[in-house]
Amino acid sequence: MTTTTSRPGRRYRPPAQLGGRGPVGATFRRRLTIVGFLAPALVILGVFVGWPMISALRLSFTDASGFGQEEWVGLDNYVRVFTDSDIVRSIGNTALYAVLFTPVAIVVALVLALLINSPRLPFRGFFRTTLFLPFIVSLAVAAFAWSYLLDPQIGLLNYWLQAVGVRIGNVLQDPVLAMPTVVLVAVWKSFGFYMVIFLAGLQEIPASLYEAAQLDGANGWKRFTNVTFPMLGNTMAFVGIVALIAALQAFDQIYVLTGGGPYRSTQTIVMEIYSSGFKDLELGFASALSYVLLIATLLLSLVQFLFFGRRAESAS
Repeated sequence: MTTTTSRPGRRYRPPAQLGGRGPVGATFRRRLTIVGFLAPALVILGVFVGWPMISALRLSFTDASGFGQEEWVGLDNYVRVFTDSDIVRSIGNTALYAVLFTPVAIVVALVLALLINSPRLPFRGFFRTTLFLPFIVSLAVAAFAWSYLLDPQIGLLNYWLQAVGVRIGNVLQDPVLAMPTVVLVAVWKSFGFYMVIFLAGLQEIPASLYEAAQLDGANGWKRFTNVTFPMLGNTMAFVGIVALIAALQAFDQIYVLTGGGPYRSTQTIVMEIYSSGFKDLELGFASALSYVLLIATLLLSLVQFLFFGRRAESAS
C-alpha cells in the first residue's frame, strides 16, 4: 500500500511594483520624483520671493536707507504708518479708490456679460474678443493713451465734448475729478477680465431653471433676480474680492496720469511705497508699509477662503 504525502501549497506573492522593491520603495521614488520636478520652481521662489520677503521684513524694523549703517528702530515704522497724516490720507485715498473701482467694475462687467451671453445678439464672438482686448494691453500704455485723450488742449475727448457744448477742462489736475478719472481708466482696462469670468458663471447655470421660471410667468427682470443673481453668488464674490485686491495694488495708471497729485489727492499706498523707497530712500519705512498692505491683502484672501468654504459645506 502506497501512501502519498501532499506538499503544502506555496502562498501566492504578487509581483513587485515597477520602479521599486515594494510599496515602500515605490512611495519613496514617487516622492523623490515629485521633489525633483518641484525643486527648480522652489529654488526660484526661494531666491526671488522668499528671501526678499524675509529681507524686507527685517528692513521694516530698521531705518535702512540703502546707504550707510542700519539702526534698529523696532515698531517705529509701523507706528508711523498709522500716525503720519500723509500716510493716513494715502490709506484713505486707497479706500476711496477701492470703493469707486470695485462696484463699477463689477456692474459694467456683469451687464456686458449678460448682453453677450444672450443668444439673440449677433456676432457674439466678435464683441467678446473686442471687449476683452483692453485687458491684454499694458496698463501703463493704456494710461499714456488716456492722458492724450484727456489733454485739455489736444485731447479728442475734450474736442468731442466741446462739440456738444460741454467743457471739462484738465480733469487730471482737478483734486475732485482726478481720482474718478484714474478709476475710469482702471475700469476700462480691467472690465473685460471680469466679464469673461461672469460669462463662465452664466454658462454654468442650467437652462432648465430659466425654462421653469418662464413657465411660471416670470419676466426678464424676475428671472435675473430669482435665477441668475442667486446662481452667480460664488462668481460675484470671487470677482468682488479679486477686484478689491487689485484696487489695493493700484499704481500704474496713477503713476502715469497724475503721479499721485494734484495735492496728493490720488496718492495711494503703493504710490507711497514707491515714493518712500525710491525717492526719499526710506527703505525701512517702505518695507513696513509694504507689509501692512500684504496683511490687508491676506485678510481679504482669508475672507474669500472662508466664504467659499462655507458655501461648499452648505452645498454638501
